[in-house]
Amino acid sequence: MSLRAALSVSAFGVTLLPMIASAAGLTDVLVLASSILNACIGLLITGAIVVFFYSIAMYMLTADNVKKGESLKLALYGVVTIFVMVSIWGIIRLLQSTFKVTSTDPIIPRGVVITPVSY
Repeated sequence: MSLRAALSVSAFGVTLLPMIASAAGLTDVLVLASSILNACIGLLITGAIVVFFYSIAMYMLTADNVKKGESLKLALYGVVTIFVMVSIWGIIRLLQSTFKVTSTDPIIPRGVVITPVSY
C-alpha cells in the first residue's frame, strides 16, 4: 500500500473513531466532515488567489518573453480556477436556498415513529 493510500485510510479511520466508540452519532460525524470541507473550500480559494497574484508579480518582474508567457498562462489558469470554484459554491448555495436546506442541518432520514393505538 502506498503512503498516500495509507494516510487516506488512517484519516478516514480517525474521523470514525468517535462513532466506533459510541461517543458521537452519525450527525456529529457529518457535522465534523462538513466543517472540515468548508474550511478546505476557503483554503483552496485562498490558494488560487495567491497563485494568481504570484503569477501577476512574476509577469511584471521578468524581462524574458518566454517567462512572461508562462506567467500569463498561469494567471489565466488562476482566474479560471477562481471563477469555477466560486460559481460552484454559488450554485450550491442557490440550491440550498431553493430547497430550504440549511448548511447546519444534515439530511438524515428520521426513524419511523410508531404511535400506539388504544382501542
